[in-house]
Amino acid sequence: MALTPDDVVTKQFQHVRFKEGFDPDEVDDFLDEIVVEWRKTIAENEQLKAKVAEFESGDAAAAPAAESAPVAVEAEPAADETESAPAAAPATAAAGGGAAATAGIIELAQRLHDEHVAEGVAQRDQLIADAKAQAASIIDDAETRGREAREKLERDRTELEGRITELRSFERDYRAQLRGYIEGKLRDLETTATSSGATPVSAVGL
Repeated sequence: MALTPDDVVTKQFQHVRFKEGFDPDEVDDFLDEIVVEWRKTIAENEQLKAKVAEFESGDAAAAPAAESAPVAVEAEPAADETESAPAAAPATAAAGGGAAATAGIIELAQRLHDEHVAEGVAQRDQLIADAKAQAASIIDDAETRGREAREKLERDRTELEGRITELRSFERDYRAQLRGYIEGKLRDLETTATSSGATPVSAVGL
């Protein structure tokens, strides 16, 4: 399908963010200039086509008249045809030049479009790569924090177990010392009671 100025005017591009790229306003202004020049070229082409058609219709009308005229008069139309041929040649050349300019503008617009699309694709790929890298970093950080938390819990558990062992040892030693102290006091009481003739404490049935 042929590309028209209206296609350039109505063309919509996807906007990208967070990355460097062409200024959309500058691109729009440049495309507007292209559309203006393109339309001028199309108008010139139409005028040139009309002139060529006019010349061709004039030549076709002059041909029957030349056939019906005497042989002596046929030299004059030949001179007219000789004069009109150079006039038609510049018109044809101008038409070819306008077509070349139109092709150049279309090629430029297509190149700008391709560059804009390529840049958008590159920026999309870069955003995806950055997102993946960020996700990987977050996962690594979470795994590191989890590993550190488990190690800390393990250290705390080991410390608590050591503290419990110390408390149990202290309780055992304290009970032994308390039992020894009480038994020593009982022996002292029995010794004192025996020496004074009183009934020993052990005999009382305590």
